[in-house]
Amino acid sequence: QVQLVESGGGLVQPGESLMLSCVASGFSLDTYAVGWFRQTPGKEREADACIENRNGKTYYHDSAKGRVTIFTNKVKNKIYLQMHKMKPVDAAIYKCATDQEDDCRDFFPNPKCREIGSWGQGTQVTVSS
Repeated sequence: QVQLVESGGGLVQPGESLMLSCVASGFSLDTYAVGWFRQTPGKEREADACIENRNGKTYYHDSAKGRVTIFTNKVKNKIYLQMHKMKPVDAAIYKCATDQEDDCRDFFPNPKCREIGSWGQGTQVTVSS
């Protein structure tokens, strides 16, 4: 059974950094892609980043490029989202997800959330001074 459990959310001030973690189980991180989404009330889920673990290729939302890094530790079965220069608009519930495919086509360029079968419960990020 696929499980994804996020952690690392919290309150940060604008300009600060934050790293989110997602523990994955029930599927192979050697092969499958994993992505991070953000969700805010009244808005569609937005993909921030995705990593194709078979080859290390990464994809980012335009607003995340240069500020966000997604990477995987296969030994720990964790996928991380490192965020820098946080802004108030980054406040959201962040969820990791996988469609158990080896590429990020369901994440970018246009997320197909209905095709992504496995989601974590999310971790709340608040950005405020």
